[in-house]
Amino acid sequence: MSAADMLKTIKDEGVEYVDVRFTDPRGTLQHITMVADQVDEGFLEDGLMFDGSSIGGWKSIEKSDMKLMLDTDSTYMDPFYAEKTLAVHCTVYEPDTMERYERDPRGTARNAEEYLKSTGIGDTAYMGPEAEFFIFDNVRYQVAINKVSYEVDAVDGSWNTDTEYEMGNTGHRPGLKGGYFPVNPVDDAQDMRSEMMSTMKRIGMKVDKHHHEVASCQHELGLIFDTLTRQADNLQKYKYIIHNVAHAYGKSATFMPKPITGDNGTGMHVNMSIWKDGKPTFAGDKYADLSDTALYYIGGILKHAKALNAFTNPSTNSYKRLIPGFEAPVLRAYSASNRSGCIRIPWAESPKAKRVEARFPDPSANPYLCFSALLMAGIDGIKNKIHPGEAMDKDLYDLPAEELAGIPTVCGTLREALLELEKDHDFLTAGDVFTMDQIQGYTDLKWEEVLAYEQSPHPIEFKMYYSC
Repeated sequence: MSAADMLKTIKDEGVEYVDVRFTDPRGTLQHITMVADQVDEGFLEDGLMFDGSSIGGWKSIEKSDMKLMLDTDSTYMDPFYAEKTLAVHCTVYEPDTMERYERDPRGTARNAEEYLKSTGIGDTAYMGPEAEFFIFDNVRYQVAINKVSYEVDAVDGSWNTDTEYEMGNTGHRPGLKGGYFPVNPVDDAQDMRSEMMSTMKRIGMKVDKHHHEVASCQHELGLIFDTLTRQADNLQKYKYIIHNVAHAYGKSATFMPKPITGDNGTGMHVNMSIWKDGKPTFAGDKYADLSDTALYYIGGILKHAKALNAFTNPSTNSYKRLIPGFEAPVLRAYSASNRSGCIRIPWAESPKAKRVEARFPDPSANPYLCFSALLMAGIDGIKNKIHPGEAMDKDLYDLPAEELAGIPTVCGTLREALLELEKDHDFLTAGDVFTMDQIQGYTDLKWEEVLAYEQSPHPIEFKMYYSC
């Protein structure tokens, strides 16, 4: 959509407001709502000034002026507001130089796409994320000086088989690790997921399927692949719609990787491919019909996996999911169709569908930074011909201990991931896609989270140590 098309839409559709949206370093969608008659050609050319000092990890108050430049190609009609509102995603700029603000995640994604073109490796990076989520009926938590607690509940939770309800207990619900994927009434969220998907279709998103996931109360909707920045925009829309449709049903959706214990956690497998001149570069005659380019791309991701964790698994909760010995993609190995390693090569009928799937990311990630970091690791692998070694065509969860010990893993904590990023970041700063200032600002935010987590007593510590 051109600027002229956007202005025509505002006029023809009787739009009352334009919701100007951007994403902060942690991945939270932020917005400012403009009266539609204030949005004209001059506004689209000049952008919107705002105070960046209130955004964590951005500017201090004495130099807080920043500018939002609207990407008119990202517009969509908001499906939830009572007044007709056109939403648009933005990139953040420095007002004095009109250069992209180096800590803006969406700007980083655009940098990554431009860098790919500059290398000659390809001209388009496609991303296909599979973001899972949980839906609960009741969520309560408290963090106080004398109390740390949480409780989640849902009528369809496996733990509620004997709960007395006023309307009676139907008994139909998935068991532990049993959600993949019986029909209703065991799966009682069909209509809600369908409404989520229909809402996505109405605003122009490309989607293909939905289903219950393995864990109690866990679900997934399918996004069809798109280019890097556009897909990061789409993932922000995906989260926004899921949160708000669930809210309309009186429920609460979360993309937190591990909100319950003893059942599967939430991941975000990311399917990736690079194309050049309209042709796929990952199809070839090597292992699993991959090209050398694809194998080197895998090699780059496996080499830099621990540094990548800081962006692909950026919460302390992420590592409640990435636990060795459980069914989690913690082993830095690759294979065709095998879901037990970090990297999988999905079966594909056509060279156009040949892709690489990173299985360790999770949806707590900022999509712009996550996709950009994965691409930069892959490009580094291609440029330096980092071969990933032999594929592991075995069930890695069943390997004997002595063989398992020889396979490297991803990080076990966010602390470890941040320390690894300190040592291994040159692949990110190539072409100034990420900058050291941006990485420092991001890690400062993440160290705050690590320390808050590490310095707070946990209820299980009372169980283990109170009477020692």
